[in-house]
Amino acid sequence: MEISIIIICLILAAFFSGMEIAFISSNKIYLEIEKKQDDFLSRILTKLTENPSKFIAAMLIGNNVALVIYGFFMGDLILNWMTQFGLVFSDWWNILIQTLLAAFIVLVTSEFFPKVFFQIYANSLIKILALPAYLFYRLFYYISTFFIWIVDFALSKFFRTEGNQIQLFSRIELGNYITEQMSTVEENEEVDSEIQIFQNALEFSAVKARDIMTPRTEIVYVDLFDSVDDLKKMFIETGYSKIIISQNSLDDIVGYVHSFDLFKKPATIKSVLMTVEFVPETILIKDVLDLLIKKRKNVAVVLDEYGGTSGIMTLEDIVEELFGEIEDEHDLEEELVEEEIGEGKYLFSTRLDVEYLNETYKLMIPEEDSYGTLGGFIVNHTKEIPQKGDKIVIDKYHFFIKEASNKKIELVKLTIKE
Repeated sequence: MEISIIIICLILAAFFSGMEIAFISSNKIYLEIEKKQDDFLSRILTKLTENPSKFIAAMLIGNNVALVIYGFFMGDLILNWMTQFGLVFSDWWNILIQTLLAAFIVLVTSEFFPKVFFQIYANSLIKILALPAYLFYRLFYYISTFFIWIVDFALSKFFRTEGNQIQLFSRIELGNYITEQMSTVEENEEVDSEIQIFQNALEFSAVKARDIMTPRTEIVYVDLFDSVDDLKKMFIETGYSKIIISQNSLDDIVGYVHSFDLFKKPATIKSVLMTVEFVPETILIKDVLDLLIKKRKNVAVVLDEYGGTSGIMTLEDIVEELFGEIEDEHDLEEELVEEEIGEGKYLFSTRLDVEYLNETYKLMIPEEDSYGTLGGFIVNHTKEIPQKGDKIVIDKYHFFIKEASNKKIELVKLTIKE
């Protein structure tokens, strides 16, 4: 009888401590989705999680009750065993031996192992064991409510603070849930657009202007004092809906012209010129979005630390960060070369992001705020534009410049030598 009670207490203690850690470790977004399924289990989960503090308190009370009963019977059982084998010592030694043996058993069977197991499989176990957990939650409901009232009273009376309320879910948990969903997608499968948009939205607040801008070397522009016919030709050749207008050089951008304005048959470019906003490279694109919307503008010129033009960005560029590429019939698909041509040998377009290359090919190229692309990594080291045929060595990364112009590197062969 004693052994049966001890085993039951150990199982209950393991259950209570496990459910406590499962609730804390489980993804709250997952629980919210499960609660929307409109079945018996979802209703149980809803009641179980409607007051997280009381649920945690109920599990703690259940755990302590189980351990107290376990300690009472386990102490007598150990003392009986010691008497049978003639191992009875003084009272203090008997208490010490009883405490050590009882604590060892309960720590292994009802604390360490259950908490590790329940933490690993938190989402599944909190769903599977929701019904028994709810029964104990209702059993200890009024006791847990009483203890929470005492704690809240003490905190407000003596510490001038409110009781700790457990947050239902956080931005980090949303990110973890979306990452889990994306990790289950096979390489040849497409990610659901809703999940991808959520992922983009979570990353949106950390993206800077220089990460999405069209770089200076790729800006298409005409001079303010060129003819309207020259502007028309540029629209026809590029298929763009907007053309940047500069005065003398790209470092002096004065605005842009929309293709629709040509239907007004302007006499000069200046007569249909629209102004732009100027922003630094390090500004977050969420702030650029707020600025453009507030001032009802569509184009922002990104400036470097010296006040020169580093690139441009539009509202469309920012929106694409959330919803993906928005292509029309005039958009040309950019072909970026990325090819593994041998063991430790690659052929890359320098427009590829360093972060992307590290994730895809495990190259471990250093990532810094001063550059974002492979070309930027090379130029940041050389402090000049390498020419075709040049060989650049940066630590274990050996670059051979396959294609380049006076303004930028186009294509490189990368060899990694340990």
